[in-house]
Amino acid sequence: MNWKETYLQWRNFENLDGALKEDLASIEADEKLLEDAFYQPLSFGTAGMRGILGAGINRMNIYTIRQATEGLANLLEDYGQDAKDRGVAIAYDSRHMSPEFAMESAKTLGAHGIKSYVFESLRPTPELSFAVRELNAFAGIMITASHNPADYNGYKVYGEDGGQMPPVDADAVTANVRAVENPLTVEVGDEAALKADGTITIIGEEIDQKYLDNMKSVVVDQAVIDEMADQVSIVYTPLHGTGQMLVERTLADAGFTNVTYVAEQKEPDADFSTVKSPNPEEAGAFEVAEKYGKDNDADILIATDPDADRMGAAVKLPNGDYQVITGNQIAALMTHYILTAKKNTGTLPDNGVILNSIVSSKMPTTIAKSFGVETVEVLTGFKFIAEKIKNYEADGSKTFLFGFEESYGYLVKAFVRDKDAVQATLLLAEVAAFYKKHGKTAYDGLQDLFAEYGTYQEKTISVSLPGQEGAAKIEAILNNLRGEGLSEIAGQAVVETEDYLKNTRQFADGTTEALGMDKSNVLKYYLADETWIAVRPSGTEPKIKFYIGVVADSLEATQAKVKAYEAALNDLTA
Repeated sequence: MNWKETYLQWRNFENLDGALKEDLASIEADEKLLEDAFYQPLSFGTAGMRGILGAGINRMNIYTIRQATEGLANLLEDYGQDAKDRGVAIAYDSRHMSPEFAMESAKTLGAHGIKSYVFESLRPTPELSFAVRELNAFAGIMITASHNPADYNGYKVYGEDGGQMPPVDADAVTANVRAVENPLTVEVGDEAALKADGTITIIGEEIDQKYLDNMKSVVVDQAVIDEMADQVSIVYTPLHGTGQMLVERTLADAGFTNVTYVAEQKEPDADFSTVKSPNPEEAGAFEVAEKYGKDNDADILIATDPDADRMGAAVKLPNGDYQVITGNQIAALMTHYILTAKKNTGTLPDNGVILNSIVSSKMPTTIAKSFGVETVEVLTGFKFIAEKIKNYEADGSKTFLFGFEESYGYLVKAFVRDKDAVQATLLLAEVAAFYKKHGKTAYDGLQDLFAEYGTYQEKTISVSLPGQEGAAKIEAILNNLRGEGLSEIAGQAVVETEDYLKNTRQFADGTTEALGMDKSNVLKYYLADETWIAVRPSGTEPKIKFYIGVVADSLEATQAKVKAYEAALNDLTA
C-alpha cells in the first residue's frame, strides 16, 4: 500500500485509540505531516526504535509498540518453551506514554504465553540490564528515548546477557517486526488476567536492593571516600528522569554525606520543564545545578540523562565558575584514577583491558599504555563492549577494568552490560574525593593529565537531516567520501583509511588489510599529525556525525587544529 492507503486504514479503524484519533484529526489538513507519519514504518534496527509520539506507522504509539513486541515474541517462540518461561524483563523511563508502552509490551507477550517481569514504576536502563541477568530472563525491553526531546519515545531490546541484543537475534527480531503487515491487528492479552495467573509479574524493591548491593563493588578505594565523604561537595541532578532514587541511595551507601540534590529536577517530568534539553552533554542542562553549585561551593556537578545510562559533569574552575567537560575527558579522569588506585594497592591485573568505541578519544589509550594496560576498540554501540566482556569471561584471556564511549557512557563493573550512569556517578564522586584529598579539583586533575600525556581535544559535529531527503543526503555524503578516496584533509596527509563497511584498512601506499570487526557504515581517517577523523550516520536519529580527535602541546594548538579540520569537513560535505 502507498502512504495514503495506510493512512485511510488507520483513520477507518473502528477501535483506534482515542488519543491517536485526535492526533490524526489534528494533522489531516497537512499532507506533508500525514505523509511523514505514514510513508514508511518506524525504523527498527539493532538498537530497537525511537521516534516522535503520535499516530502512524512512522510514529511511536501503542500499535507500533505491539508490532515491535510481536517481533520479539516470535523470536522467543522460535527458541521454544524454555525461552517463553524465562520471559522478558521490562522497564521504562519518565517520558510520555512510557508506563503504557511497557504494559502494552507485556500484554503482547502475554498473548503468546510469554512471561514478563514489569517494574512497578520508572527505573534506569542499567537496572533493566541488571534485572535481565538477575532474573535469568531470556530478553529485556527498555522503554526510553534516552536524551531526546520530550515529544520522543523509544524501545530497546536486550539479550539474555543483559547487553543490547546481539546481531543475529536482533536481525531476527527486525525481520519478524517487518513481517507484521498491519500493527493495528496485533493481539494483546487481558492485563488483569495475565497478572492473576502470573504471566505478568510486577517487580521493584527486591531487584533495586540486589542492584545496590552490587554497587558496592564499584568503589575503587573506600578509604578515600571514608576520609573525604563530608568534605567533597557534590551537586547531583537526574534532569527529571529515572536516576534520583538509585543515585541517592548509592551515594549514601558509599558514605558520601555532602551531596546536594537539585530540588527542581528531582521529580520525574515528561516535559523536562526546567531544561531546553535533558542531555548532560550540553552546558544548558547544568544551568540550575550551577546555581546550587555556587550556593554550596560544590567541587563537582553531576547530571544523568532521563534513563540514567549517560552521565555528564561540570567541574569547578579556579575562578569559582563551572565548566562542562566532555565524555572523553571524564573517561580520561576515570581511567587514570582506576589504574593509579589499582597499581598502588597491587590489584592491577597483568591481563587488564580498557574497552572503548572507535570514535572515542585516544587520551585514555595513552594513559592506559603508560600503566602497561591494553586498550581494545569496538564499534559504536555499548553492546559491542558487552560482547567483548562476555568473550573475555568465557576464555579468561583478559580482565575487564573499564569501558566507555565518547557519548558519555561508562561501565565500571560488569554486573550490568550496558552503560551505567549510576556506576559512573559513584566513580566520579570518588574521583572528586581523591582530588579534594590532594587539595585539587577534577579540573586541576585534568590539567595534570594534559601536562603529562598531551593536550587532547575532540569534537563531535551532528548534522540533522530528517525525512526522506535527509536519509538520501546522508547516503550520498558517505558514498562520495568513499568514492573520492581522500589522500589529505586540511593539508595533512591521510596515512590510513578504515572503512568499516568494507572491513578494510588501507594505507597511503595502497596496501590493505582486514579490520577483523563486524561491518558498520563508518569511515575513519588517520592523519600525519596524529589527528583522526570519523564519519558515521547515527543509529537512532536522522543525523550524520563527524568526529575529530587531535593532540598538541597546548589547548590553543588543539583548538586551532579542530577549527581547521571542521572547516575542511564543511567543504567536503557541502
